[in-house]
Amino acid sequence: MAKSLNKAMLIGNLGKDPELRYTTSGIAVATFSLATSDSWKDQEGNMQERTEWHNIVAWRKLAEICGEWLKKGKRVYIEGRIQNRSYDDKNTGQKRYITEIVADNMIMLDGGGGRAATQDNSGATQTPAEPTIPASPEDDLPF
Repeated sequence: MAKSLNKAMLIGNLGKDPELRYTTSGIAVATFSLATSDSWKDQEGNMQERTEWHNIVAWRKLAEICGEWLKKGKRVYIEGRIQNRSYDDKNTGQKRYITEIVADNMIMLDGGGGRAATQDNSGATQTPAEPTIPASPEDDLPF
């Protein structure tokens, strides 16, 4: 079978504080909404804007980081995969469908110093150290 790609990259603002929960087996899961906006001029020259809302789910250590550091209104970069799932609505008994982004990378774009958190396939989360910047451009030349 040929390889395929399921990747979503979003930059937007949190619609609410992340909701951090734990499964019965103790695994952390954070859920929150992310708003992305698009603007354009219509045929009459008026500015139009459309906002899309995305459901984000983060697991394990990345979920804990999101729960601790992300707040409503903060600008963030989320990278992950698109997932569709269904569930039974407890109030109506009807089957509901939801599309969500399962995050495996998050970068805070305002506040928090631009820190990033990445979760690999094993569930381990890495938060890289701040990059080092050479004192002068000549310090970085290979000759």
